[in-house]
Amino acid sequence: MDGLQIVSKLNVDQIAKAVDLIDAIALHDGLSPVSEHVFLHLRHGGDDQSLHFLLSHNDELIGYAHLDVTDKVEGPITEIALAPQHRSQAVGTELIKEIIGATPSGDLRMWAHGDQSVAGVWAQDMGFRHIRTLLQMRRSLLAPLPQAVFTDDVELRTFLPGQDDEEWVAMNALAFAHHGEQGDWTIEDLHQRMDEPWFSVPGFFVAQDRETKKMLGFHWTKIHGLVDEPGSDAHIHDAIGEVYVVGVDPNLQGKGLGKALTLAGLHHLRSCGLSQCMLYVDATNTSAIKLYEALGFARWDADVMYRHEVAI
Repeated sequence: MDGLQIVSKLNVDQIAKAVDLIDAIALHDGLSPVSEHVFLHLRHGGDDQSLHFLLSHNDELIGYAHLDVTDKVEGPITEIALAPQHRSQAVGTELIKEIIGATPSGDLRMWAHGDQSVAGVWAQDMGFRHIRTLLQMRRSLLAPLPQAVFTDDVELRTFLPGQDDEEWVAMNALAFAHHGEQGDWTIEDLHQRMDEPWFSVPGFFVAQDRETKKMLGFHWTKIHGLVDEPGSDAHIHDAIGEVYVVGVDPNLQGKGLGKALTLAGLHHLRSCGLSQCMLYVDATNTSAIKLYEALGFARWDADVMYRHEVAI
């Protein structure tokens, strides 16, 4: 394979080239080839337990892949970005073979972003099996929007940076105890996102007990496309809001708090002049999907996870 480098830490030049490649692919495809989690790790140079695959041709970076081997239960996972003009079957499959070869056992999970992702085609051709679907749903903010109604013992406020950080991380872990990708977030993960240009305190809502002030849930919204920063997607589409994360104390599930928090965030996004809102939800989370459908969301696209296992 022409010019393949595998490194655990990226230098400044490598980071810049990888970010530029991902931005160019996003502009061409209309969506990013990697998740926000991977993109943030990339911009910070990676970590000690990840590998970065840099594929060059004639001194030009044409491919990037991130391999995370930290999950000892589910196994290694990769995400791949390959320049459109170099997406031949041979290049894609050879890169995946190199990634498989770098895993401890040869087992590998891979995200393919978008229903028609070329990565999904490579995965299926190489015998990967489909194991998970993450739905993207969208809703018009111009359509009628119910009011957010909270019970009398709950009050709504915005997040207080520097004061709420630890309690929010604990609440997030509690709310997503069975969803490690979200529930395992650390203070550092929170702060990385707070340092992003899109972070906005007025769009980060916290529900708390009116008497004890204990955090009961939250809705963190996000706006894509308002700032022209690397990876911001500002050049790809008009500004669009996102239901970024909604979390509720499991002991309060089914009492309408999640719905009220979601609606509070949607009203905020509408007040920002946005006409569309999106969210991501696991296809197996039928209760959340029913809630979002009842609030006017419909399926837009999907990210698919595949698994490759070595036969025993």
